[in-house]
Amino acid sequence: MSGCATGIALYDGTARDAAAVVVSRYSTSFGLACRLLGARVRPHVRNLYALVRVADEIVDGPAAAAGLSPEAIRDLLDALETETRVAVARGFSANLVVHAFAATARECGIAAQHLDPFFGSMRDDLTVRRHDQASHDAYVYGSAEVVGLMCLQIFVNAGRDAPTAPPAGLVDGARRLGAAFQDVNFLRDADHDLQALGRDYLGGDQRDAVLDRIERDLDAAATAIPRLPADCRRAVTAAHDLFAELAMRLRLAPPGSGRVRVPDARKALIVARAALGRPPRRRHAGAVA
Repeated sequence: MSGCATGIALYDGTARDAAAVVVSRYSTSFGLACRLLGARVRPHVRNLYALVRVADEIVDGPAAAAGLSPEAIRDLLDALETETRVAVARGFSANLVVHAFAATARECGIAAQHLDPFFGSMRDDLTVRRHDQASHDAYVYGSAEVVGLMCLQIFVNAGRDAPTAPPAGLVDGARRLGAAFQDVNFLRDADHDLQALGRDYLGGDQRDAVLDRIERDLDAAATAIPRLPADCRRAVTAAHDLFAELAMRLRLAPPGSGRVRVPDARKALIVARAALGRPPRRRHAGAVA
């Protein structure tokens, strides 16, 4: 196939399209929130989420369902990490999802301090079956808080000539929003995680205590969202409020009632509210420590 002047632009665009397909197939809520992002940041967030999703799928069942041994699954995760690091360094990958992420990482300043804990948490899923408080916190940092920090790098730096460090207040908000999202997912999926994957992420924490922590983190994140760049606030508000709604429904749901979800009509109202520029929902107006 002969080369042409637009060859790399075509490849870059195809990689972004591949990442967008991953987002649309794996998370309707996330895909919905992404539509509220400005054009400056939307492709980058999709590029990030697609890589995170692929890594998560390697350790969460599809690879095992394809017949891979635990050792082969670990090798596959290691290979994905290595390919990601090499692609970020050289600016190209034969893996379209990795290529899309690498372009985002290079532009927005996503680096080893983000990738190390993320892949470390993914690796923990292959060996850790029951978490205590310390391992829970370390896992949440690597699997969720760091994802929030990578999103923040995108929000602050997409389109800049050179990336800069985000303000400390936004860093704290990004971490706490990521932690809240992950703890909500742990509560929603607790039965599936234990029965299908043999994992207990909450290590015996009482449900109400976890929900209290989630609400504090969501309230803390809500104070940071208005300080984000304008083309990011609506999408982050929509994601925040969708998870606040899930937390409320988890609080009200009796044990054993099945996986809690937000009905489509309610989901649409939450996204519409965010699209109109309304501030993120807060349960407690007081302290957010």
